Amino acid sequence: MDHNLTLITTIAAGFGLALILGFAAERLKIPALVGYLLAGVIIGPATPGFVADVAIASQLSEIGVMLLMFGVGLHFSLGDLLAVRRIALPGAVAQMGLATALGIVMAWWWGWNAGAGLVFGLSLSCASTVVLVKALEVRGILETMNGRIAVGWLIVEDLATVLVLVLLPPLAGVLSGAPADDAAPMWRTVGQTLLEVAAFVVVMLVAGRRVLPWLLWQVARTGSRELFTLAVVAAAITIAFGAARLFSVSFALGAFFAGMVMRESEFSHRAAQESLPLRDAFAVLFFVGVGMLFDPAVLVEEPIHVVGVVAVIVIGKSIAAMALVLAFGYPLSTAFTVAASLAQIGEFSFILAGLGLALGLLPKEGMSLVLAGALISIALNPFLFASLAPVNRWLVERSELARRLGRRDDPYAELPMSTERKFLEGQVVLVGFGRVGRRIARALRERGIPYVVVERNRERVEDLRNRGTAAVSGDAAEAAVLIQAHIATAAMLVVAIPDPVGVRQMAETARKLNPGIEIVLRTHNEDESELLRRDGIGAVFYGEEELAKGMTEHVLERFAPQSPATSKSRAEQAGNA
Repeated sequence: MDHNLTLITTIAAGFGLALILGFAAERLKIPALVGYLLAGVIIGPATPGFVADVAIASQLSEIGVMLLMFGVGLHFSLGDLLAVRRIALPGAVAQMGLATALGIVMAWWWGWNAGAGLVFGLSLSCASTVVLVKALEVRGILETMNGRIAVGWLIVEDLATVLVLVLLPPLAGVLSGAPADDAAPMWRTVGQTLLEVAAFVVVMLVAGRRVLPWLLWQVARTGSRELFTLAVVAAAITIAFGAARLFSVSFALGAFFAGMVMRESEFSHRAAQESLPLRDAFAVLFFVGVGMLFDPAVLVEEPIHVVGVVAVIVIGKSIAAMALVLAFGYPLSTAFTVAASLAQIGEFSFILAGLGLALGLLPKEGMSLVLAGALISIALNPFLFASLAPVNRWLVERSELARRLGRRDDPYAELPMSTERKFLEGQVVLVGFGRVGRRIARALRERGIPYVVVERNRERVEDLRNRGTAAVSGDAAEAAVLIQAHIATAAMLVVAIPDPVGVRQMAETARKLNPGIEIVLRTHNEDESELLRRDGIGAVFYGEEELAKGMTEHVLERFAPQSPATSKSRAEQAGNA
């Protein structure tokens, strides 16, 4: 038997070490991503001992990039982005520009050319969505307004990075300062690239949106789980490969659009669920492969450079983000959350730096510095998030400026004086204007029942007011917000968002301000719904329970005993049909 099995040994060593070091990192309250990168460093050519096959690891990393980008597209929500577009779009673009400029200046100081500086600066400007989402989930703030702004900000960064990945190859010759003699003019190269991308996008949006859902439906009809998983993964990799071959589009962009198109299908949630294990496995190999490119010697040979890179990531980006968020009129807590969210770099930085290395734009030292910055910043990120609350509290206690920034005057935190009187007496106070809240609001509007919306999303409140709906921005768990919604004269409080932490505070505050108010609550958890009912807080609606009730009523109605008159009537209706 041939024991020179480089593919198997590379995968076995990568997975084994990644498991051990990832577990150790999690136990130390550090993201497992740091462990995966260190696993790559250990089996890489820059460290003694076993060295995995770099070429094979590179190809496995490409598959990891495809599946990572496919996952980003599959979870990309245009609605989530539009909800915070007024701050996320300009804020992310400005922050990326400032961070890129800092990287370019630093690279110029080191004697690098303009192309290397641009790639290096862009690599430092984009944070890791994977690290951010994990950090927000651990702290239970992913669904808060601050969490949504941070995620929306990173979605814009991801989209901007995808655009850079598309434009970088055709511009490589110009950026390197040594274009070929027979090279086409830059405007023609860029124009041709954008046309190819546009053609690919059109094909995906026109044909892909019809073919992919149809394909998934045909496979789902077989009832085979493994065939469905195979169809999802095959679609992601085949589209990515086809995009590169036919349209000269990167694997990353092809896989991203495959995920976006598949999201339109009714099978999107199942596709995400079924492909998750394979996606996670190859993502680990991607990070291991990236770690293999890291040369630890840079920490000893260029310590000042490493400190400069970490300073740009952790300090420079954070200060820029804080200033931008405060300039948009958001409170200090939001500025701190966004700043901590951006104080790290991750998967897109590796993809950008790897592409720059492959195109000859970024020196090998640059890749090592990017990796060093990623390892250190990701390791520091949990501690930055943990320090937010105490630092915020310390500043507010000792600084009048911090106190003013913490309670920024928001015009949408108060109802306008011109609000019609009918909205402020006997009205329904509707907390949350998501999918459930919108349906409740539409039913109230159709029946002429006045209501006031309380919503954390400031932009959504602005849109509601522009449409003539009474709405106030803020957290309904705070008394001041409910007072602005005139809870004292309301007939009913309807909480249309699942908020197990704040719902009791909302109900308690509402009852203090209006002892006779009727309260209607929504939950996502059976145990929680039982506890709320037992405490007598109000009428509790649990999603799956209500769905079961509706389906049961429909089934029982079909088999209910029928009077002769009813039977005759139904028989006549069937005959007429």
